[in-house]
Amino acid sequence: MTNLILLCIDLGTTTGWARLDGHGAILSGTARFAHSRFEGGGMRYLRFKRWLTETKNGLGRIDAVYFEEVRRHVGVDAAHAYGGFLAHLTAWCEHHGIPYEGVPVGTIKKFVTGKGNADKAAVITAIRRLGYAPEDDNEADALAILSWARRQHEGNGGA
Repeated sequence: MTNLILLCIDLGTTTGWARLDGHGAILSGTARFAHSRFEGGGMRYLRFKRWLTETKNGLGRIDAVYFEEVRRHVGVDAAHAYGGFLAHLTAWCEHHGIPYEGVPVGTIKKFVTGKGNADKAAVITAIRRLGYAPEDDNEADALAILSWARRQHEGNGGA
């Protein structure tokens, strides 16, 4: 599994990300894709696609992308933003021939906390117990997705 390169994303205006490089090193953080009042609403998605491409170029390749699959949003704006990021992510993956998979929120929470309906604080605490220091819940979610994805690949003999 040391050669596997994964990118895991918690989609949103503040996108949490975690990546596993080909040497087994993990790097994580957040990227902001808010649009200003002086630009069109589509600019956030263009910046997101550019960020994806820069990430891929920096890694050399990406073997798989995993993202948090959200089925219910509290607000309409959040639902619209998520849908836009999801559409751009999946189209970008298709364009580059990168396999991608959505992981349900409950699956991620249950994996890292043991409880499928855990709150944000419980996820952050669980990720900190694994030795990470996320700056917020977005980064914690991305690290949780990465932990889950690594386990999936280990279970498949590193495939």
